[in-house]
Amino acid sequence: MKKIEAIIKPFKLDDVKEALQEIGLQGMTVVEAKGFGRQKGHTELYRGAEYVVDFLPKLKVEVVVADEQVEAALEAIQKAAKTGKIGDGKIFVLDVQNVVRIRTGETGPAAV
Repeated sequence: MKKIEAIIKPFKLDDVKEALQEIGLQGMTVVEAKGFGRQKGHTELYRGAEYVVDFLPKLKVEVVVADEQVEAALEAIQKAAKTGKIGDGKIFVLDVQNVVRIRTGETGPAAV
């Protein structure tokens, strides 16, 4: 099993969710995040004062998938989240050793 963490622009969430549902993935976790990379941030004016916005709003989408679903999930996320502009985000793939469904006690892929 693999855990896929995708950092995306907030307005792309619905597109990513629909893309993952189309390939048969049911569950996901979404966390509000702030960060910057090459995009760096920007300067804004507020009541005549200039200030720097270092951390830009992002979302972190987390899904755990079976090994055979990884490539399809990566492709779906990448296509749905891409705008072609700086700051589109990143996708990380991590190994998952075990999963336990709290309600039933199921473990492994059956718990996902």
